Amino acid sequence: MCPTHQLSENKSVRPSVMAAKSMTLFWCSGSVPCWRVMIALEEKKLQGYKQKLLSFEKQEHKSPEVLAINPRGQLPSFKHGDNILNESYAACFYLESQFKSQGTKLIPDGPAEQALMYQRMFEGLAFYDKLGAVIYYEYYVPEGERHASTIKRNCQTLAAELQLWEGYLDKAGSYLAGTSFTLADVIVFPIVANLFRFGLPAERYPKVAAYYALLKDRPSIKASWPPHWLEQPKGEDTLKDV
Repeated sequence: MCPTHQLSENKSVRPSVMAAKSMTLFWCSGSVPCWRVMIALEEKKLQGYKQKLLSFEKQEHKSPEVLAINPRGQLPSFKHGDNILNESYAACFYLESQFKSQGTKLIPDGPAEQALMYQRMFEGLAFYDKLGAVIYYEYYVPEGERHASTIKRNCQTLAAELQLWEGYLDKAGSYLAGTSFTLADVIVFPIVANLFRFGLPAERYPKVAAYYALLKDRPSIKASWPPHWLEQPKGEDTLKDV
């Protein structure tokens, strides 16, 4: 390699390395919002940021170091220099905006693709709520207050939501907003991964299953795969009847 080429290569690497070193992320393994931010960081070539894996079960998200940047005591808690972004959507938008010239371009230029990306991103909020109503029901609702009718209704609501996404994926192409990986995929893929982690039958939702299969080995996703999923590859069967 000639000295000139090496110099230009070093110049292209140094800013992203310096930027990453000024970032801190507090996160939890398997958390959909945390995983979104980690995928975005990988896509923008911002490896090497400071990070700390915390446990919800041990209440580590309520620790003083988290509360110092996130008074809600929630994860993710993300800081870049003096800039704090604790909402996963906000952090992902920020990373794309500040580092748009490096890594993957996550917001398409075309108005049609951009409109579809924004639409699917924000529909991800409803998707995640409906998933959470099923998989976290026993966690949040005391045993004496649980009702079979509520569980059934939540499962039916999630099934209807999944049919919407089956239709979206049938029309969109390989990814949620067309033929390119975008912020919509950063936001929604962790939801889809959790569906199959909790036992969703792939044969009932073939388009969602194909989307999952397409993206699960993407470098940014493999690099940020929840560590406890690697340790325990088999998940739960909460969604086997959805």
